[in-house]
Amino acid sequence: MASPGFMSRTMCTRCLKKSLQTPSLQAPSLFLRQRPFSTSRHTRAFAPPDPASLGRAQPARQYKRSRKWLRRLIYLGAFSGVVWAIDRQFYASALTRTARTFGNGLYVALDYKINFRENPPFAHDVTEVHERSARRLFHLLRENGGLYLKIGQAIAMQSAILPPEFQAMFARMFDDAPQNDWEDVRKVIMEDFDGKTPEEVFGVSFDGNPNTGIMEKKARASASVAQVHWARLQDGREVAIKVQKREIAQQVGWDLWSFKVVAKIYTYWFDIPIYNLVPYITERLMLECDFQNEASNGERMAQFVKGEPRLRDRVYIPKVYHELSSKRVMTAEWIEGVRLWDKDGITKSWHGGWRQGSPGANGKPLPAADLVRPNNPRDYYDHLKPDRSYWKGKDGKGGLGLNLKEVMTTMVDLFSAQMFLWGYVHCDPHPGNIFIRRRPNGSSELVLIDHGLYINMSETFRHQYSLFWKSMMTFDNATMKEVVGQWGVNNSEIFASATLMKPYEGGDGAINKKMRRISQEKDKKKRQYEMQQAMRKGIKEILADEKKWPQELIFIGRNLRIVQGNNQYLGSPVNRIKITGGWASKALTEDPNLSLKDRIRFYSSHLLFKTVLWTTDLYFYYAKIKQFFGRGKGMDDDIERQMQRMAADYGVEMQHGAFDG
Repeated sequence: MASPGFMSRTMCTRCLKKSLQTPSLQAPSLFLRQRPFSTSRHTRAFAPPDPASLGRAQPARQYKRSRKWLRRLIYLGAFSGVVWAIDRQFYASALTRTARTFGNGLYVALDYKINFRENPPFAHDVTEVHERSARRLFHLLRENGGLYLKIGQAIAMQSAILPPEFQAMFARMFDDAPQNDWEDVRKVIMEDFDGKTPEEVFGVSFDGNPNTGIMEKKARASASVAQVHWARLQDGREVAIKVQKREIAQQVGWDLWSFKVVAKIYTYWFDIPIYNLVPYITERLMLECDFQNEASNGERMAQFVKGEPRLRDRVYIPKVYHELSSKRVMTAEWIEGVRLWDKDGITKSWHGGWRQGSPGANGKPLPAADLVRPNNPRDYYDHLKPDRSYWKGKDGKGGLGLNLKEVMTTMVDLFSAQMFLWGYVHCDPHPGNIFIRRRPNGSSELVLIDHGLYINMSETFRHQYSLFWKSMMTFDNATMKEVVGQWGVNNSEIFASATLMKPYEGGDGAINKKMRRISQEKDKKKRQYEMQQAMRKGIKEILADEKKWPQELIFIGRNLRIVQGNNQYLGSPVNRIKITGGWASKALTEDPNLSLKDRIRFYSSHLLFKTVLWTTDLYFYYAKIKQFFGRGKGMDDDIERQMQRMAADYGVEMQHGAFDG
């Protein structure tokens, strides 16, 4: 018998089927059409796919290449950080400076290689390329400092052959360099004197002990390679202690190597034969970092001056104290004087008393009684040197009361004697290295310091150079061409103009005619490009045979240019070319290596030469008269304008203002 529950379910099922067959009870047709019920259909829809239909299984992405490069970057960054730290700590950033040099050097070289053409693809014209290259190189040299500043100053003094964009930028190279902290100075002294402290080496103290000497920790002057501190030793001598900056010893090798590599690249890319000059330049710069060599140069020059009656009472070379000097520390007598750039200090009226000279003139010791020890111990660091400006008067507006013509004559005489008489030339005579003092008789005394950069001329070359100068002055073109031909120079006219720093007027003028033809080109871009190409060709003609070319001419030309700049700055008070030419001719008559016959021949021609030189005085006084009436600034400035006109024919705009301000 069926159970009641089973019967109930059976009845319900029958009732449902019956009701569905009844029209009135049927579900809406729409519902039936949209949602037909099918068990088999829903089973197929939710069934998992056949594995065979999914294809081959792919492994999950591991990003191995990205992780590999990320690891490489991390390793490279870590390695670079370690190298940078080691370089900074132990090599004074020499590697960083070298990398910076190569990066900027290659950038500038590529810029010129691509854009130095009539229509540059990435510049408006060639001047834009010059401007950005000058800015990049200037910041490179300033940022690297050290010997790079020396190179920048050398570039600044050779601005006659540079575009105006370089001239304007590199004129700022003569600003004072930042000085090192006292701790660095102390370390250099201790390293060079077997661990002895400055107190032990110089017998000084920094605590006010009256029984010892004293020394200023703050430098009185700071340059690219060294800085100078004032001190008074226990025996009363006042000295200038020149201490090389500590980083220079670590940087100099890398710096000069970088200079060589960049010069090699530029020689190859631009076809300008300059690389063979680089070893000689780097040798001179290396010697400039050796203060024992500088002391030796100064003493040798002092002996030359002492033995020359025409100069011994007009020029003074400071004494060096070898017992207090080393390779990186040089101690010399302290000089009180007026720098050459202080025209007012030289020329304004003298208030120092009758028959009295300025402090230290004639080599007299400085007065010891004017030292006042400060009460504040902190002043022992910076402010110890006595003030000796009493000769300026109570209002402080006085000067040495000297004549600029006399001062400049002494300077030109000195450097002419070095070139033509002794063959031993100081190659850095800028105004910061020259002091002027007043002797008790009222005449001037020139003090020459910083004897690190010298060149030594052989007897043969010194004789040739004297003959070359005399030939230029007398328009002896055959002799001049013969002399420069022995130096491997193809164009004597261009070389003569570069030496005189004025257009040479004794040639045939063929070069100038060619340049004037180019200058008449109406297309500005084409004119600029062709002129500067001609200038490059002129340099190659001067350096035609690098093996014959006397490398000393690099620094002799620097000397001549600086002396000309000094004369211009003082208002061109002397006929510089006449004085220089006179020494060249006179040196030929005094050459001890000549036979008596040759000496008589040179002496006879010297008398005639003096007559020729007299004609240069006519132009000199003509220029002075114009200057008096406000129509010019003197002979050297007139010459400068002539050179500017000539340089313009070569596509170079000369702007010499290195010593202004």
